[in-house]
Amino acid sequence: MKTKLVWANLSVKDLEQTHVFYTKLGFRPNGEFSKENGLASFLVGQDDFVVHFFEEKRFKWSIDGEIADLDQGNEVMFTLSADSKEEVDEWAEAVKKAGGTVFSEPQAIMEKWYGCGFADLDGHKWNVFYNGK
Repeated sequence: MKTKLVWANLSVKDLEQTHVFYTKLGFRPNGEFSKENGLASFLVGQDDFVVHFFEEKRFKWSIDGEIADLDQGNEVMFTLSADSKEEVDEWAEAVKKAGGTVFSEPQAIMEKWYGCGFADLDGHKWNVFYNGK
């Protein structure tokens, strides 16, 4: 078997708010947004990693089960690369302005890394890291 692409599928409570949040962060819409589709899709990074955000009802149907309670834990954390410490700082500010939560303020990590962590409106977690080597 040879997998060509991998993408993420996450559930959200409010598609419109999710679309606005990630658009403010500079994620590129993957097609035209339509709430009727029950999906907000974005392209991330230079390799166009696809992240789909599904309405909870549709996501539950797709997985034939329950959705993780992100107040109790986390199912996955994505990491975004930054080109500088300043860019990490910019991400943290942009997240706050867009209504997200920075749970780990920008800081030095293990001597050569600099990063922060944030959660979106539904509690999905992301890191932003710069490797200063």
